[in-house]
Parts: sequence; C-alpha cells; structure tokens
Amino acid sequence: MFQTKIDIPVPEIRISYEDYIMTLGSCFAENIGNKLKDVYFKTDINPFGVLYNPVSISNSIELLLRKIVFTNEDIFEYNSLWQSFSHSSSFTDISAEECLNKMNSRLNFSAEFLQNTQILLITFGTARVFEEKKSGRVVSNCHKLPATDFIRRRLTVEEIVNDYNELIIKLKSVYPTINIIFSVSPIRHWKDGAHENNISKSILIMAIDEIQKQHDNVHYFPAYEIQMDELRDYRFYASDMLHPSEVAVDYIWSRFSETYFTDGTQQLKKRLERLVADRNHRPFQPDSIEFKKFLLNTEKRKTEILRDFPYLSNRIH
Repeated sequence: MFQTKIDIPVPEIRISYEDYIMTLGSCFAENIGNKLKDVYFKTDINPFGVLYNPVSISNSIELLLRKIVFTNEDIFEYNSLWQSFSHSSSFTDISAEECLNKMNSRLNFSAEFLQNTQILLITFGTARVFEEKKSGRVVSNCHKLPATDFIRRRLTVEEIVNDYNELIIKLKSVYPTINIIFSVSPIRHWKDGAHENNISKSILIMAIDEIQKQHDNVHYFPAYEIQMDELRDYRFYASDMLHPSEVAVDYIWSRFSETYFTDGTQQLKKRLERLVADRNHRPFQPDSIEFKKFLLNTEKRKTEILRDFPYLSNRIH
C-alpha cells in the first residue's frame, strides 16, 4: 500500500448514538459535525459560527457556561450591518434586534445542549489571533474592519495551556462526565506563508499534548497528521490546494469512526447511511411502480430501525 498509515492508539472512550456531541472550531469542526449530523447523531455544530483560534473557542465555551444574554452593548454596526466580535458573520444582520435574536436563541439552545454533552470535539485552526486595540480582547472575527484596529500576534504554547487548564477544570466541575477530543485542522493557513503555518500548527499540537498530559478526560484525534502523511498527495486537496477535498474529509471521517465507534455503533451507522442514501434518491420516473415499491421498502427500513432503536424516533422523521 503506497501510504504512510497513522497509528491511532485505542482510545479510552467510545461514542454511541445516545451521546450528545458538540463540535467547536474551524471549518474541519463543521466537516466532522455535519458528518455526524448526516447520520443522525445528536450534534450541535459551532454555536458561534466557525472559530479558528484557541482563545475564541475557549471564550465561547465560557459564554455557554455563563448562559449570558447578549445586549446592544455586545454588538456594533459597520457598513450598515450589525455584528458581534464573539460570532462569525453567519449571525450578522441589517437589524440589531434580529442580530441579537439569532445570537441569544442559539446560545440558549447550545447552553442547554452543553448540559447534556458527553463529547466536546474541539478543532484548533491557527495560533494567530487578532486583538482589538481599544479593548485588548481577542476577537473571533474582524468582520472586515480596518486592520489598524487590531494587533495580530501569535499565541504561545503556555498561553493556550493555561487558558484550557482553567476551562477544563471548570467544565469538569460542572459536567463531571464530559470528555474532550481535540484535533488540529488539516486546513493550511497560507496568508502568512508555509513557514508561519507550520510554526502555528506546531504550537497548537504542542499545546494540546501538554493539556492532554494534565487531564484524564482529554483526548487527541490526529486529523492534521492523517491529512499530511496518509493523504500526502494533491488529489486529496480542493481546488485551492489548501482545504481537504471531499474524498479526504470522507477518509478522515472513516478513521474517526473506526477510532471512536463501537462495533454496534458502526453497524447502526451503516444502516442509517443506507437509509439516508435511499431517502435522498431522486428517480427519473417518480410515478413508476418500481419507485413506489422503493419508497415502501425505504419506509420499512426506517420502521425496522426505529423498532430496534426507539430513542432515534425524535431524530428520524
């Protein structure tokens, strides 16, 4: 086999369909989150939108723990749009009221979801942060404000470790059974060049390694290493040559599945993947007898799954 296989140690935890899973972080957190959601895992994906740096992710978890209510003081108007330094542009709106409604409704949902979460999947993208000069805070998104409003710098390993040591202690005191799976995004941050990207990724990997040593509920999934070493070919990249291709995401998802899912979970996932594929099927002749039979068989398959796993009834409609 023309491939360097990444050896992933047998994890101390397993993921089942009864677990609540929250994913936070970069685009890769969205990729894995959507893969989980597509096959009916209970998943909440990026409640503040896509986040890239460790500090913004940590700040977001703190906001969920505090269950704050966002007010007009937490948003600002720029180019006729209302937005927040704690959120991605997906929460931006022309109406301040609607912007706050989106932020608060999502926070309420995700704060409640976190109370039941067994698996927190965190993906770091870059060690580079933007600090607003006026407040000194690290922002999650600059929202195209002038670069002169910010100081751009690189986090240190110590900063990340200290921040997450405090956060994890707090999380574990509130939710004793929560497990955290860290990963580093395989997406390259190329604006600062190849050398800076490698330094940034190295800082993230070293910080996670140190955090993992200090907490028994912290685990590491090597998404970055799989992309760099197992998928060491440009056919595994999208057209920008920086993001993983769909094939690469599918492969990393398969490695994630075989690492964390029990045999029973894998078998159920396969049944649900078949159901999803059948339900997404678009026939050439929707009025044909053959397609009507196909629909009946699909419905029968769904009924059998719900008979065997009734707790899925509120996820499969």
